[in-house]
Amino acid sequence: MVLKVGEIITFERTFTVRDVELFTEVSADEGIHHVTPDEQGRLVIQGLLTATLPTKVGGDHNVLARTMNFEFLRPVFTGDTITCEVKIEKYERQEKNRIAIHTSFLCKNQHRKEVLQGNFSGVIL
Repeated sequence: MVLKVGEIITFERTFTVRDVELFTEVSADEGIHHVTPDEQGRLVIQGLLTATLPTKVGGDHNVLARTMNFEFLRPVFTGDTITCEVKIEKYERQEKNRIAIHTSFLCKNQHRKEVLQGNFSGVIL
């Protein structure tokens, strides 16, 4: 599938307690807010777990990342459904039949509040 400049790819995920437990185990990010529920019984999702949304889109299109920039705008909690829109900003053929890609992304929670924005670039394998 050839991506086109201006194309927007969307991915949505609802984060669970199990997601946080698994990510905590792998990352060793054991901040108190990731392992102790708040007064509503929720855990705060690790920022880099939230950041797996745009990286999943890159993985779906075989992007070998070169740069990634994240700006975390507000916390994400277990039970939140996050929608990530990745926009193709630049897509160009390079030497040796490589294709460079530059994207921007914006993630919003189920209340349409922005939680994460940024960009990534790389080459398509």
